[in-house]
Amino acid sequence: MFTSSIRGAALAVAALAAFGVSCSTAPSDDRPTGGATSSAAAPASGSRASGSQPSGSASPEVTETAPPELVRDAFAGLQATLNDSCTPGDCAYFLGRVYDELHRMDRAMKADAKGPGHFPEPIALIAELDAKLGGDRSFENLKRNQTLLIGTRDKINTWMQGHPDDYR
Repeated sequence: MFTSSIRGAALAVAALAAFGVSCSTAPSDDRPTGGATSSAAAPASGSRASGSQPSGSASPEVTETAPPELVRDAFAGLQATLNDSCTPGDCAYFLGRVYDELHRMDRAMKADAKGPGHFPEPIALIAELDAKLGGDRSFENLKRNQTLLIGTRDKINTWMQGHPDDYR
């Protein structure tokens, strides 16, 4: 009985991991990917419309064998948030997504072959945001710091536009 429970749990984990990998391909709409390098997944679609706070990490842990995400791909995810806004019923999803995409960008820049020193301004902007948020990524805190969150996204977008070799 104990062995079958472990086997069942292992199969469930494998199925969820496979689902996570299949979801990490390029999205067909404007939702962020849920790849293995994401530290915090976007809220489940059920909580998106409810306005509840963004969920925590639902994606698999990063492993030593996972390749670093390309800055180009992370920047595309960040840019995909540019035409969205904090609308009633969608604000928690939007702010959580911007937060997630900024941190996806941060991880990609720090793992880039050029080194984190090549991206000093964007990395510093994200560090400044993180210091202000104090580790609290609840909807209430993101909403309270919405101007800083969106401003950080916009400043990084502007910086990246001035460095096209980093995303083409």
